[in-house]
Amino acid sequence: MRAVLQCVSSASVTVNGGAARAIGAGLVILLGVKVGDTPALAEKLAKKCAELRIFPDENDKLNCSAVELGYSALVVSNFTLYGDGSHGRRPGYTAAAKPPLSVDCYNAFVAAIQRQGFKGVQQGEFGADMRLALVNEGPVTLILDTDDWT
Repeated sequence: MRAVLQCVSSASVTVNGGAARAIGAGLVILLGVKVGDTPALAEKLAKKCAELRIFPDENDKLNCSAVELGYSALVVSNFTLYGDGSHGRRPGYTAAAKPPLSVDCYNAFVAAIQRQGFKGVQQGEFGADMRLALVNEGPVTLILDTDDWT
């Protein structure tokens, strides 16, 4: 699995033109699932996202986690994180997992994030037309890839 984390002061996602699902300060997590991933990876990745010390403390050092600060999380599925643009002008997405695996892994990740102690968790909808708006703080943006942990 691959997660792009962004520290935000606010963020929202609208799904199929519906009402915004919004958070205040916290993390936006774009989640990609690749062929060969398993739902079992979700718990470890969610814990890592929740515990990463990527928010500033009182001395402006990146020393606090979102959970420690009582922040929220917004999780959005994003198969394009496994896009391959190395050949031609149209990226290929063969590395991205397809349903039902991708849906199972996404749902497992959202459930795991909800158990991590965030103030609140909002989410997009797998496979839906979504519009994401956010105010990136810092800017702080990190990429976590479970393949790098082996």
